Amino acid sequence: MKSAVFYSSEDIRYEKRNRPAIGDDEVLLRMRACGLCGTDIYKATHETVPPGTVLGHEIAGDIVETGKYVTNIKTGDRVYVAHHVPCFTCDFCQRGFYTMCPQFSATNVDPGGFSEYIRVPALHVKHTMGKLPNDVSYEQGAMVEPVACCLHGFERAPVHPGDSVLILGAGQIGCIQLQLAKHYLAGKIMITDVNENRLLQARNLGADVAFHPASEPVEDRVMRETNGKGADLVIISVGSSALLKEAFQAVARGGTILVFAHFPKGDVSIPADRFFHDEVKVVGAYSSHPYHYLEALELLRAKVVNTEKMVTHRYPLSQLLQAIECARHPEGDSVKIMMYPDE
Repeated sequence: MKSAVFYSSEDIRYEKRNRPAIGDDEVLLRMRACGLCGTDIYKATHETVPPGTVLGHEIAGDIVETGKYVTNIKTGDRVYVAHHVPCFTCDFCQRGFYTMCPQFSATNVDPGGFSEYIRVPALHVKHTMGKLPNDVSYEQGAMVEPVACCLHGFERAPVHPGDSVLILGAGQIGCIQLQLAKHYLAGKIMITDVNENRLLQARNLGADVAFHPASEPVEDRVMRETNGKGADLVIISVGSSALLKEAFQAVARGGTILVFAHFPKGDVSIPADRFFHDEVKVVGAYSSHPYHYLEALELLRAKVVNTEKMVTHRYPLSQLLQAIECARHPEGDSVKIMMYPDE
């Protein structure tokens, strides 16, 4: 089989690898679509994974082989699969913090999603794999994991009907959050980005206000749009800790800031008095867990999250490096990129 293998930020090779052998309680999946995620881009760009790694975790495909003890999935089934599984028994899991489980980030499929064939371990077969209905495409299936991540975020910081929402970043995640906020009946949804193409896409997806932060200070625009109140919920969907300052300036009294992005290590100065005087909350949300996948699938099926409008580019596995460059282009028009096996 062929896989797109990471060696460095400028060296991703499309090379032959042995097809994984499966155990009695595992399955072999043929990848049909795999989303390029911001996490993949971050890991490749900053070289945070060792050479020889196969990235990719937003996976949909066909089952081509099953172990003899597998009964819930059969050859030929169309499925989605997510890459991390909690243990469900540790202290974190017992308190509902599944993504904090020590087992969670230690689990994965073999190799990653940017491969023609993928071994799906028993835990994933049981907990993070599901069948795709006939009217759900592979691309929609590949979106189950990122939509589930956003559902986890809104579980941590709910949107109430009529709330004003500010989303900092109009990439893939910001655009999913925009559509979900509309579904939750947010009153006004504002979104910012430094890329005009993404702002246009956000408007097409239903943003009430979409603007470049250089055109007007974020705080000024938000206060104008909310009659001086501020946003009830501010979501940071870009990995820049400097945005915390903007978030505090824009959030309403009694409001919530949701950090939904990987920040670099380091300290940030924030107005600490707002925690007490304004009862502002700051919460984080990392990844997703198995209890969100079916809901994500149904939201995609109903086109609450519209994959057709979001997927802007498609690349074969052999062009993964070009796909990453496309996603990172500061003036590019990509929102969601899908990877496919080479023909």
